[in-house]
Amino acid sequence: MGSARFLPLQVAAVCYRKCGASFEFLLVNTSTGDRWIFPKGATARRLSHTQAAEREALEEAGAVGVIEPQHFHLYLQPKGVSRLRNGIQEFVVKAFLLQVSHTQPPQEQKRNPTWFSVGDARSALAMGREAKYAAELRTVIDRAVERLSAEGRIVPDYSRAPTYRIWRSLLRLLRLNFL
Repeated sequence: MGSARFLPLQVAAVCYRKCGASFEFLLVNTSTGDRWIFPKGATARRLSHTQAAEREALEEAGAVGVIEPQHFHLYLQPKGVSRLRNGIQEFVVKAFLLQVSHTQPPQEQKRNPTWFSVGDARSALAMGREAKYAAELRTVIDRAVERLSAEGRIVPDYSRAPTYRIWRSLLRLLRLNFL
């Protein structure tokens, strides 16, 4: 029988706003400034996980809004540098949706909070990461879109998604072959 592996826990605020018929995500630079990430950090004894995620959104992105009381997704996130002696440690991150009502200057410097469209957020989160962790972050965006769509908050725009374009091209080809 193998031993269970417990990973440390962090919380993230997946900050979003409506933008016409779609929406945008607010991302921040990592503390090293080389990648984009959701505002995230450690839990605290005196705060619930929801409150800790809300605190991270304020500290790192200056985001203020309404946060959902339950997380909508769990994902893995590495921390550290593989070439250092201690290497990389994985964290489990609880992701909470936070609908941003307004922003203010963040408390942490050099975080550069920036709004991204759905597609641009997926791309920005993947840049500079191992494929495994890039896929984890793209899944967070996809799950957020699914969740918000199911609740009727947004209407996702799949017309720019590669799968949609491929199917549309295939349908055009099929129509031409049958004419």
